[in-house]
Amino acid sequence: MTDKSKIILSSVGLVITAAIWGFAFVIVKDSLNDVGPVWMMAFRFTIASILFSIVFVKKFSKLNKTTLFHGALLGFWIFAAYAFQTIGCNYTTAGKNAFLTTIYVILVPLIAWPVYKRRPKWYVALAAILSITGIGLLALQKGEDSILSMNVGDVLTLICGIFYAVHIVCVEKFNISEDPILLTCLQFIFSAIFSWMMAPVYDGAMPVHVFKDSHVILSMMYLGVFSTMIAFMLQNIGLKFVPGPLASLFMSLESVFGVLFSAICLGEKLTGRMYLGCVLIFAAIVIAEVLPGLKKTNT
Repeated sequence: MTDKSKIILSSVGLVITAAIWGFAFVIVKDSLNDVGPVWMMAFRFTIASILFSIVFVKKFSKLNKTTLFHGALLGFWIFAAYAFQTIGCNYTTAGKNAFLTTIYVILVPLIAWPVYKRRPKWYVALAAILSITGIGLLALQKGEDSILSMNVGDVLTLICGIFYAVHIVCVEKFNISEDPILLTCLQFIFSAIFSWMMAPVYDGAMPVHVFKDSHVILSMMYLGVFSTMIAFMLQNIGLKFVPGPLASLFMSLESVFGVLFSAICLGEKLTGRMYLGCVLIFAAIVIAEVLPGLKKTNT
């Protein structure tokens, strides 16, 4: 297979990954009617953990205390991110949940600033301004008292973006000395553990009845197998062959697919102002992710 063919196939894989994650917002929104948000995470991460452990069982030979600690820390950050995202989806639309989550793209360079002593470039500030403006257009609504405000789901989703950003910064730091596949596997295992610990506290008793509902079972399998395991594998393969700027653009399509599938499957509608907000957020993502890579290519 030629290098060009590998790039084309990997690019297709990244777009498929974005579509899988975009459709996951619909699955989550629909499944919240039957399964509590944290129980949903417990089922999702358990399925992914088991499959990942079976496929990459040989990787565990590299396990040590430091790797275990790093895996646990990553597991906590991703657990917190998914918790705020999933709970937030219960109070807002799947489309808005998809777009607001992508705030992490702009937050990553800001959080990495004190960690790596890397001062954000001018385009990060531009992306932040566009993103904040887009969030305002998408999420702020006029209440009965004529004061603009966000609903609780939008706020929780934005908090989710903060945890995603912290997670990404930690992954970058740990990947320097650790096996990324083993870290990914460990983070899913610990995310599952944290979810099983929190689910009874937040959601109450396990919804045993869902195991008799084929619709819910298929939804959990989609989240565990496709949205978690397969999507992450396609992402890892794609990032190996596709140039960074192009890969980032493909991955950011997750938010676009989220809105598209939400409109098709859930009948969610956006106003003209909300569409403009989506456009501005997407533009901010492209600026924050693609421009740095283009500058490196030209130097």
